[in-house]
Amino acid sequence: MGRSMNPRRIDSLSDEERVDITDRSADADVADDVRPIVERVRDEGDDALVEFTREFDGVDLTADDMRVSEDEIREARDACDDGVLDAVEKAAERIRKFHEKQVRDGWSESEDGVEVGRRFVPLGTAGAYVPGGGAAYPSTALMTVIPAKVAGVDRVVACTPAPVPDATLAALSVAGADAVYRVGGAQAVAGMAYGTETVEAVDSVVGPGNVYVTEAKRQVRDDDRVRIEFPAGPSEILVVADSTADVSNVAADMVAQMEHDADASAVLTATDEQFARRVADEVERRTRESERRETVEAARCEILVGDIDACVEFTNEYAPEHLSIVTEDDDAVLERIRNAGSVFLGTYTPVAAGDYATGTNHVLPTAGGARLHGGLSVDDFVKTTTYQRLTREGIEGIADTVTKLARAEGLVEHASSVEERLERSEPED
Repeated sequence: MGRSMNPRRIDSLSDEERVDITDRSADADVADDVRPIVERVRDEGDDALVEFTREFDGVDLTADDMRVSEDEIREARDACDDGVLDAVEKAAERIRKFHEKQVRDGWSESEDGVEVGRRFVPLGTAGAYVPGGGAAYPSTALMTVIPAKVAGVDRVVACTPAPVPDATLAALSVAGADAVYRVGGAQAVAGMAYGTETVEAVDSVVGPGNVYVTEAKRQVRDDDRVRIEFPAGPSEILVVADSTADVSNVAADMVAQMEHDADASAVLTATDEQFARRVADEVERRTRESERRETVEAARCEILVGDIDACVEFTNEYAPEHLSIVTEDDDAVLERIRNAGSVFLGTYTPVAAGDYATGTNHVLPTAGGARLHGGLSVDDFVKTTTYQRLTREGIEGIADTVTKLARAEGLVEHASSVEERLERSEPED
């Protein structure tokens, strides 16, 4: 098991031990494994997707049935359990409302003949990666497609591994996906980035996945082919807790994230050592009894102890995907947090609530990405364009500034482009 269940004091960790906990970067071997997949999909298109789907997913696929038909999507929605479909629709409503509040209006202002403004322009196309394999993720279908639609993206396509569960197809339908392809893994990311005979090329690829999917997103971004939101790899949680927290609730949240993936991570930073030991024991008990025991046992778990200052400092260094704060004064701790993907405050706020139903997005930066990024949002599907319009009065007012700076930089033609305009007589009406 990837565990250190005996509590360790934060201030006694060596530099090497601290790095061992905080460094969640992918192994170099993963990059080497992914690169030929990406390159073959770029060069061979559908043929590579078919071959990799057979090799990695054990599914015989042809180019003709790669795209899920509208009839199949309707049938899946009809076959979906009524209770699940109702939950999907209710979650979609909350997610849509939350993201609608993120839409920004353009603006402009004029002063002395100089008008300047900023426009927010949606991307033309976007690709959503929805994981599959060991579990169904209809929630991720909602979390990836809905923000793009709210942003005004013209066309949103989704890739998800075969066979696609009915609940996932139903969620993609509710979210408004324009096309769905039964392709998963690094090859799906490459397919959306470069386009194939069947899969559409897109401007942006978003969504969580395993280390291979995450690495593929990095590689297509570095090739300047598409925009990605951020690395969104194996799930992780860090809990800041004091002795007022409920042991069972804390352990439950940790195990809930550990069941996602063998590469998942859970860290407790506690201010009380006895409390930390009780959480460790409860995590072990829940692991033994879990229906996903093999996965949970393989996931990493760390139990750390320190005063609240040490806990906060370590949290900001770790920059967790999910941060749970369960202390006597949650808000005071939150005020000191700089790096976290999404924060869950108080004993009645399990991470699962945000995973499914609060409306916040559960596609979040992992592996320390929260130092630079927030969660997936409408902004990830929008680009900005600035503009300006000058009257004669306006160009006269800034001409001296422009020409002096242009000549200081040795760009005389820049200066001339202003001066020549002013040398001309103002046109008559």
